[in-house]
Amino acid sequence: MNRAAIILPDELVQEIDDLVGEDGRSAFLTELARREIQRLRLMQLLSRPGAGWKLEEHPELHQGAAAWVSNLRADDERVDQDH
Repeated sequence: MNRAAIILPDELVQEIDDLVGEDGRSAFLTELARREIQRLRLMQLLSRPGAGWKLEEHPELHQGAAAWVSNLRADDERVDQDH
C-alpha cells in the first residue's frame, strides 16, 4: 500500500465523513477511484474506431431494442400457451 496526500475541499470531506465516517474515507475513495478508472477505460475502448458491434450485423434490432424485447416476450408467451 502507498500513501497519497490529496487536497479536498472541506465540505467534500465532511460529506464523505457523513456517509462513511472518518475511518471509512480511504476505502470509500479507493472504491470510487477503481470505479472511475474502469469507467474511463471503458470509454476509451468504446471511442476507438470499430469498437462495439455494428447495427447492420443485428437485423433483429432494426425496429429498436424495445421492439425486439417485446417480440421475445410475445414469443415466450406463445410457447408457454402451447405447453
